[in-house]
Amino acid sequence: MSEHAPDPPPAIATREIPSTGARLPVIGLGTWQAFDIGDAPEPLAARVEVLKRFFAGGGRLIDSSPMYGRAEAVVGALLPEVDGGESAFIATKVWIEGRDEGVAQMRDSTRKLGGRVDLMQVHNLVDWRAQLPTLRAWKREGLLSYLGVTHYQRGAFETLERLITRERLDFVQLPYSALTRDAERRLLPAARDHGVAVLVMRPFEGGALFDRVRGRPLPSWASELGCASWAQLALKFILGHPTVTSPIPATSSPAHLVDNLEAGVGPLPDDALRERIAAAIRGDA
Repeated sequence: MSEHAPDPPPAIATREIPSTGARLPVIGLGTWQAFDIGDAPEPLAARVEVLKRFFAGGGRLIDSSPMYGRAEAVVGALLPEVDGGESAFIATKVWIEGRDEGVAQMRDSTRKLGGRVDLMQVHNLVDWRAQLPTLRAWKREGLLSYLGVTHYQRGAFETLERLITRERLDFVQLPYSALTRDAERRLLPAARDHGVAVLVMRPFEGGALFDRVRGRPLPSWASELGCASWAQLALKFILGHPTVTSPIPATSSPAHLVDNLEAGVGPLPDDALRERIAAAIRGDA
């Protein structure tokens, strides 16, 4: 860490993976776009710094996909350079049609990521009927610890709910934020009732959430939650839902990474305060 880098935050809270009882830190790290880079030294050094601060702050869960360009290979190459990298909980995805094609892609992802994947997910439900049996076989053989499914579109929520209730999943990954709350109606209750851990993609709406709050001061009551930024307030809103295991914001900025991690420390909002957060982000209050 550089001489002038801020001190890492206190270790963040953890939540249980329902299917095993193991625990994960409540803030993860996404890699979409942020880790899809080439071999230039400066960008690579910035990602090394992100990973250093991530593990120093108590983070473990890193989520990637073959859809994300070079992200898997970059993560796999950088983890051995970072203290704590051996403790990473590595999640990636299969994103292809065909059983044999899925096997080949998962083997390639595992190789890129250093020979170990903890959680494999069917990305955007692509050919899930072919891929889930392979994931179950790999789990039985000890090649995976967990399996799951993902989708970024609300139009897929009905299928996600059906799979949660019928397919003995360990994880589901879905979009959820103070601006996109559809998952509260059926998906999050289904995950709670069937013991499925929940990873939250797009917690900042791909940056659109910050467009909504740009130029507005943080509400004075944000200090009750220990929040010093809109990003922390948005993540605390998500973590205030007890069924959520971990949001996974992607970032290539060491400063933003530290800011995100701080949302995993200190008090969480109750239902009433969550509504105030949502209203503030929408601009209603």
